[in-house]
Amino acid sequence: MAPGMLLPSPPLTAGPTQPSTPARLDASCLHVTRTDHPSAIPPAHDLAFGKHVTDHMLQIEWTETYGWHQPRILPYQDIRLDPTASVFHYGFECFEGMKAYRDARGRLRFFRPDMNLDRFSKSAVRIALPSLDGAELLKLIAEFVKVDERFVLAQGLGVTAPTSALLYVIASPVGAYYSTGFNPISLEATSSRHATRAWPGGAGNQKVGGNYAPSIAPEKAAKSRGFHQCLWLFGDDDAITEAGTMNLFIALKVQGHDRRELVTPPLDGTILPGVTRDCVLRLARERLVPRGWRISERKICMAELSEASKSGKLVEVFGSGTAAVVSPIKAIKWREQLIECGLLPHQNAGKIATWMKDWIESRQYGIEEHEWSVAVDHVSR
Repeated sequence: MAPGMLLPSPPLTAGPTQPSTPARLDASCLHVTRTDHPSAIPPAHDLAFGKHVTDHMLQIEWTETYGWHQPRILPYQDIRLDPTASVFHYGFECFEGMKAYRDARGRLRFFRPDMNLDRFSKSAVRIALPSLDGAELLKLIAEFVKVDERFVLAQGLGVTAPTSALLYVIASPVGAYYSTGFNPISLEATSSRHATRAWPGGAGNQKVGGNYAPSIAPEKAAKSRGFHQCLWLFGDDDAITEAGTMNLFIALKVQGHDRRELVTPPLDGTILPGVTRDCVLRLARERLVPRGWRISERKICMAELSEASKSGKLVEVFGSGTAAVVSPIKAIKWREQLIECGLLPHQNAGKIATWMKDWIESRQYGIEEHEWSVAVDHVSR
């Protein structure tokens, strides 16, 4: 039986009148539209996983304002989604695999479907998709299997490399990434004992959707406590990795020397090699090193950051990324501490964050002509 899937997107259809409370999943409202073109049953020797599909599909739309819409069993068809749908960019999708069996007396059976549906609901909630009523969904899946029962044992999906793909480009006008504008934000440090953005051997250093969806639920929780983003930590020593979807930079006074150090975590496979990160590092080596700064790509843990704040050695902290460019950070909540990140009460940003923002934007907008900025009319086909 084909796995279920949740794909957040703009509404597929004009929604009904909004209820006073979000509508629950209701199998009694099911509407069935049967295909006018039933397909042939594939031969048993050709039943490779994912090669064939049945004639119909179960589709249930959910929207935040309405809740669960009317369930529909439809002829199998392409799913139409807006190119901005979050599933394409941030991996907001989950799936579950179940099988329907036909017993010796010809009856259709599921095997432990409660466990599949419980896992499916937990997967959805983990990535901030709506929870669902497993009992109601099982009723709908049962109706779906009845509609396509002649295909039982002739369906499924396998985990293999795709044989086709679509590359597309869209554009969106944007303002400041954070509602605060170029003002300091606060972070809540998230231990990998509770949630992990990336791990060694994973894909944290790649721009793939699977890195984003699992981070949304922890970030929503952090925002509910008054913070803008999570600061992702890894390991028992609470090593710093990324701030939300940004790379992180920490400016420190060097002990025993009249020098300063700009630190960012190294590209160890868990860190995204951000374009803006590279810009900050190159500009720092170009313009800060001559002023006596040390530029370091090294491991730094929360204990060191906390001690630097207490001793006055923490100069400033900021994040970098394509969306925000540079985002100053005022404070970080770690365990029971609120670590102040070097800004004075009247400061919106530290000196280095301000310099970096000005230097980068000067090149982005062509104020300073540089090879990083490519004029569109200079790009030929």
